[in-house]
Amino acid sequence: QVQLVESGGGLVQAGGSLRLSCAASGRTFSGYAMAWFRQAPGKERAFVSAILWSGGSTYYADSVKGRFTISRDNAKNTVYLQMNSLKPEDTAVYYCAAEQYRGRSWYVMRQVTEYEHWGQGTQVTVSS
Repeated sequence: QVQLVESGGGLVQAGGSLRLSCAASGRTFSGYAMAWFRQAPGKERAFVSAILWSGGSTYYADSVKGRFTISRDNAKNTVYLQMNSLKPEDTAVYYCAAEQYRGRSWYVMRQVTEYEHWGQGTQVTVSS
């Protein structure tokens, strides 16, 4: 049974940084895509970034490109999201997700409906 546990959220001023962690367990994740999504109040859940567990290819939403960096630590079975130059519009609950990649395109893998496994979320609040 796949379990994803996010941590690292909090309150930060605009321009600051946070690092989110997603501890994954329950199986080996080779062949999986690990992703971060976020959901702001009153808005739909939106793709932020993803990484392939095998090979480490990464993909970012345009809104975070150049500010956020996704990475993974195979030994710790953990995926990270380093968030720099945070803006008030980055305020949201951030969710970790996992799904088998199977060679699908990033356009497909940025869709919420493609992911079966989700964490409980961690709140990120950026004050102006």
